[in-house]
Amino acid sequence: MKARHKRIALILGGLAALGLIAAFVLNALNDNLAFFYSPTDVKEGKAPQNRMFRIGGLVEVGSVARQADGVTVRFVVTDTAHHIPVHYKGILPDLFQEGKGVVAQGKLGEDGLFTATEVLAKHDENYMPPEAAAALEKAHQAGTGNSAARTVIPATAAGSQPPAAYGK
Repeated sequence: MKARHKRIALILGGLAALGLIAAFVLNALNDNLAFFYSPTDVKEGKAPQNRMFRIGGLVEVGSVARQADGVTVRFVVTDTAHHIPVHYKGILPDLFQEGKGVVAQGKLGEDGLFTATEVLAKHDENYMPPEAAAALEKAHQAGTGNSAARTVIPATAAGSQPPAAYGK
């Protein structure tokens, strides 16, 4: 074999190895992605079944039910238009409260119950994840949901105050 052919074979082998490494890395990244969906998106079937994703909105007032073991809790996440029941086993964040913003990561079961592996609460009175704020705003613009739920919508991530129509 000529030296030229050896170089070409070496370059092609290197490119094949690089392509294989890139495929493994992209596959690993894809398995760890958790996209955000609102309760409306979940009800419309846009969220994947039996795959990790994040759901966000408000914890519905009166929906938190703690089990006797002290670490299992059930609650409902709403965007004022639709409601998704959530089951979580673990320690909740200190800022977790009814009527406040929450993002839960987990899987949606066939029965419509979202089993969370992680629950994140908002970190102060003016912040809500932009995706959750947008989903709540979209639900409000559609004219769905009840007025009591609209009064607890926090300001957007930019720090601006919610429109005056929320209080009506």
